[in-house]
Amino acid sequence: MRNPSFIPSLRRCKMAGPGEDISVNFQQLRSVREALRRDFNLTEVAHALDASQPGVSRQIRELEDELGVAIFERAGKRLTGLTEPGRGIVEVVERLLIEQENLKRAALEFTSHDVGRLTVATTHSQARYALLPVVQAFRQRFPGVHLGLQQGSPEDIAARVATGRADIGIASEGLAHDVRLATFPGYRWRHVIVAPHGHPLLALPRPSLHDVARHPIVTYDLGLTGRSNIDDAFARGGLAPDIVLTAMDADVIKTYVAAGLGVGIIASVAFQPAEDRQLQAIPTTHLFKPATTRVAVRRGAYLRDFTVAFIEMFAPHLNRAIVTATDASPVDLPPEPAAPRICISEMSRSGSAADAA
Repeated sequence: MRNPSFIPSLRRCKMAGPGEDISVNFQQLRSVREALRRDFNLTEVAHALDASQPGVSRQIRELEDELGVAIFERAGKRLTGLTEPGRGIVEVVERLLIEQENLKRAALEFTSHDVGRLTVATTHSQARYALLPVVQAFRQRFPGVHLGLQQGSPEDIAARVATGRADIGIASEGLAHDVRLATFPGYRWRHVIVAPHGHPLLALPRPSLHDVARHPIVTYDLGLTGRSNIDDAFARGGLAPDIVLTAMDADVIKTYVAAGLGVGIIASVAFQPAEDRQLQAIPTTHLFKPATTRVAVRRGAYLRDFTVAFIEMFAPHLNRAIVTATDASPVDLPPEPAAPRICISEMSRSGSAADAA
């Protein structure tokens, strides 16, 4: 049984005249926002808001009556899209709801400074390899903050941050192009080639792209962990590599490479010499461009102090002034550092060195 929501009575009007006040409530705004997020399916909207479908419809109608314009196009009782004025109104609705959340977060900063929840959406590679020391340091400094790691694709990460389901997004692909996000360079990293002991590539002092393309390749799915840099390099070389298997995370790639399916191309931080004893790594600084892991927050969101602290622990060249600036251009940002974690020597294939990933 759903608990009925309290709906305050509203003054209703067909059109607000010049200078006339408009009365709305946040439940109306949430109904509009969820209708857009749920592809205009009022059943799903009602479920998301823990309300009844007639109640959601009434909230939307009351807001439209108050504004004097239709926000949604309809076919009977079904919502089918946004009207022309609706496209502008939903942008204002989103800003108002963000500011409501900002008010709550600002108040919590004073009443519960070091207590709360921080949700970080990231990829498997970042969670598995890059974030462990950051999480450990964060837990020591903020023991009262519950930290949640959500793993997903870059598109899913961007959507989670943009809609407020995550506070921070960390990924190497897919974040910079979402206009709802403010994104910043975290650190640079490179790929490495991994192969089983005795593989022909390991006998070459400096394998070329042509050498690599002669063998079956196992690497990341499209849109993940710098895959675009790999594809671009082969395309520039006029090569069509035989990519026999793709996966979301390096652990799966390494497993199939060790089983003899081909050579792997993975983020260098994912190669752990002590753990990956069946494999050897080959540096690729002469083959693929470096990639950049980026940090994203929702544009206009109020960032609690522990949120900024997590970002600073992960990317020390960033600070509150940078990540909250609304008019920072790329030229204003400090350069992202290379963050060496594991080094692979150009002269040694024993698996003890690599650039960071």
